Amino acid sequence: MIEFIPASELKKEYAVFGHFYSIRVNSECEIDCRSVLEIINKENGVKNYESLSSMLPDAVFIMMNPGSSRPLNEKSKIISYNDVGQLEVSLVPTKPDTTQYQVMRVMKFCKWNHVRVLNLSDLRDPKSGKFIQRYRKVENKTGFLEHSIFAEVRKNELESKLKRKIAAPVVCAWGVSADLDPLIKKCVNKISHITKTSGLLKKGTINKYFHPLPTLQIDKEKWVSNMVEQIKI
Repeated sequence: MIEFIPASELKKEYAVFGHFYSIRVNSECEIDCRSVLEIINKENGVKNYESLSSMLPDAVFIMMNPGSSRPLNEKSKIISYNDVGQLEVSLVPTKPDTTQYQVMRVMKFCKWNHVRVLNLSDLRDPKSGKFIQRYRKVENKTGFLEHSIFAEVRKNELESKLKRKIAAPVVCAWGVSADLDPLIKKCVNKISHITKTSGLLKKGTINKYFHPLPTLQIDKEKWVSNMVEQIKI
């Protein structure tokens, strides 16, 4: 197993930027979201982080939802649900969470300078169980499906954010919960044309990829080692 680099070291080497916004679905429902995250090597990355959204990353990760990631300044733009198909990316410095440190560890060993992170859903919630309840409630009560970048109305945005360097992989890491099946199905349908995908697939499944942040420390270390090994093959 490869060396597990502590977060204190990763903070010195990598910077994180995200696009945060809030959607007013109706008079009774407003949800906080993040559409994209950009992780860069401070030394070899870009000087102007606002240009990151137009750059080609070394890899694109697709995970469950933004988790506990938050902007250093909590202000975010409030938009109407009618405008979600025309989201304009405005990146801001972001406080990384433990999942993003896992991505940084992979970046370190793969010698990547820039990784883009997308999610099955833009809904911000640090607890996966609560997130699942929330996305179901939002969809069932309001019919609002566009919290996911894999919704049809956001196809142009998705196409733009999937652009990456030649031979750069799309890494699937959204988790193995059956409760995610509706979101996973939308995602898989949209990325089925991509030939270079990676991810640690759960045995006996065809679309359940282990999340970077399992509960046990030993499993966190195994995820990084196994992911790096797969990518470098």
